[in-house]
Amino acid sequence: MNFLAHAYLSFDQPKILVGNFIGDFVRGNLDRQFEKDIVKGILLHREIDSFTDSHPLVKEAQSLLKPVFKRYAMVITDMYFDYFLAKNWQEYDDRSLESFAQWVYEVVRSHKEILPVKFQYPFKYMQKENWLVAYGTMEGLQRSFTGLSYRTAFDSKMEKAPGFLRLHHEEFEQYFKPFFQELINFSKNKLNQISLKDGKL
Repeated sequence: MNFLAHAYLSFDQPKILVGNFIGDFVRGNLDRQFEKDIVKGILLHREIDSFTDSHPLVKEAQSLLKPVFKRYAMVITDMYFDYFLAKNWQEYDDRSLESFAQWVYEVVRSHKEILPVKFQYPFKYMQKENWLVAYGTMEGLQRSFTGLSYRTAFDSKMEKAPGFLRLHHEEFEQYFKPFFQELINFSKNKLNQISLKDGKL
């Protein structure tokens, strides 16, 4: 999943949020680098990604994309699903998406001393361009996919992904909604498991 989903699936716990956000940017012995609640967020991030990558509905969605986008189908699906989360935000949260996004940026900024160097650059532009809100618009998706296409080593065709979504909008939304409800339940349970395990150490 992409940044908005990881933020939402941190369930309003600031340190879990920070760990969940930086999960793709850290390696090595986590316990030596971060306090335990940050580590829980990193572990939750990895569990969310593993659950997502192996889920049958996600694989079906990716099967629509692979003939055109090949190896980049997984990245595109993640961003499509953030789009649907943003688009349907009021079904999942009582706050406005804008207020949630600003809270997320503030929490992450308040932990700047532990943010990995490789995360700091995208986080700067995430705030400047308000990615978490922009994901919910076709214009925002177009900017994101066009930027990604410039940075890929191969011809990813990702700049065409918003157009593909327009053509198959209903199909992808039908994949997203049942999957995301399962992911919410999975993430809550997994965070509880991680916390219980930590308490026994």
